[in-house]
Amino acid sequence: MSTITAVIQGQEHADGAQPSGWAPLRSRVYRNLFIAQFVSNIGTFMQNVAAQWFLVEKHSSDVIVALVQTASLGPTLLLGLFAGVLADLFDRRRLLIFLQSYAVLVGLALAVLAYLGRLGPTSLLMFTVAIGCASALTAPAWQAIQPELVPREQIPAASVLGSVSGNAARAIGPAIGGVVVALAGPAAVFAINAVSFAGIIVALVSWQRPVQDAPLERERFVQATFTGLLYVNNSPIFRRILLRAALFLFPASALLALLPVAAAHRWHLGASGYGVALAAIGFGAVLAVTVATPLHRKVSDNVLLAVSATAYGVAPLAVVWLPFAAAIPLLVLSGMAWLITLTSLNAAAQLSLPRWVRARALAIYLLVATGSQAVGSYVWGALATREGLDTALLGSAVVLGAVALSVVVLPLRPCTGTLDVDISTAWPTPTMVFEPCPNDGPVLVVVRYRVPAENLDEFVEAMREVRQSRLRTGGHSWGLYHSVGQPDTFIERFTVASWTEFERQRTERWLELDSEGVRKAIGYTVDRTRTHEYYLAHRVHR
Repeated sequence: MSTITAVIQGQEHADGAQPSGWAPLRSRVYRNLFIAQFVSNIGTFMQNVAAQWFLVEKHSSDVIVALVQTASLGPTLLLGLFAGVLADLFDRRRLLIFLQSYAVLVGLALAVLAYLGRLGPTSLLMFTVAIGCASALTAPAWQAIQPELVPREQIPAASVLGSVSGNAARAIGPAIGGVVVALAGPAAVFAINAVSFAGIIVALVSWQRPVQDAPLERERFVQATFTGLLYVNNSPIFRRILLRAALFLFPASALLALLPVAAAHRWHLGASGYGVALAAIGFGAVLAVTVATPLHRKVSDNVLLAVSATAYGVAPLAVVWLPFAAAIPLLVLSGMAWLITLTSLNAAAQLSLPRWVRARALAIYLLVATGSQAVGSYVWGALATREGLDTALLGSAVVLGAVALSVVVLPLRPCTGTLDVDISTAWPTPTMVFEPCPNDGPVLVVVRYRVPAENLDEFVEAMREVRQSRLRTGGHSWGLYHSVGQPDTFIERFTVASWTEFERQRTERWLELDSEGVRKAIGYTVDRTRTHEYYLAHRVHR
């Protein structure tokens, strides 16, 4: 038995039957991928330091040096949704192996050019964009495979460990990168980063992923994108998760964006002092792994979100009012609050999404998170430039307080993270006298209900959930109609893009959750049933 496994089992025994925050590491596949990803994260932060130092040595302007971060993160905003669609359309393990192989080749090419002295500022930024594209395309697939690696009850712990990996690497990577640059030059760091991607490939190749059920037919890219957006638009639970992420990250971005300014001008620190401040936040995130899982078991996510927003809001106040040494503990607290908030939301998202659309929806989650931080950093930076550092930091603290209070009126919805996302077989098989072609359509689906007058209002209210189910599984142009000739008759009608899309909706996307909504609606009908009719569109020439 490995030391890691022994420690985990000991903690679980101490905690009783509940899994510990380290429990996912008992899985060999998860442990291998976690270690490989952690090493790769360190390599990424080493690469950023080496790239910026390379530009400094080339006497590049401050703007060019700052563009390293833009070149690294920009592809996430541009390619996020595209990446999510790819991860849902193709085998995620193979996709990850392909993208990591691409990253290895690009990283090695960068290292060779730097070693040969043929790398310039422009080419370095282009290579950084190329590697950033690999990271952007990888992120949704990486998030989407987590529920395949650990049991459902360990998803929150896996989310915490993933965030710890990123935050620990953020603290370790720049320090190691600086030492390697000083001893061997930027080319060596670029080579190390390339090799770090190879570790993920080895871990993925050793993962014997269970055979996945083959889809009816691979979706077309544009249709898959549109379907993913429809799902998010008609999923109140997931939309609320996105809203909570944006509400927290917009004001929270002020601390990270303005901390360098505060370190230099308020505390009069050098680069090492700023590094200590960042390390305090990173240490808080790492420390949170010991308390996050017990807190999730004892306290609701909504309470955690409110308390974490409040705790994080104390850090900007500390930067304004306290000396550096006194502010350090509160920066540690902010790191803990940051990790607990984001891991709570990330785990809720993963547990609330069905497999068929998980990567697309998580890509939108990553877009919202990245965009909120990017916009927030700019807004708070502009406010600090115009009104002063203190005003911006105090403003962010006030907004974070409002975010904490907003949990009362905008909480995570009931059933978040506990939904039954298993496929339902309750949709009746259509009776057909001829077999439609896969691309025939659009398909018009008509469902007839007989509703007594005394149940009218309850039936219409129940059909709200049915409408959302139809639309988030591929339907569009939904409508409910009341017959003027037969007062007890209602017709529900909606269209689906093609016969194949309808078959996907019926056999691959319709969940037990959706069937529950239909059962609730037909509970208000005369005979507790309904009838389906299916029509194929025919083109009529002018």
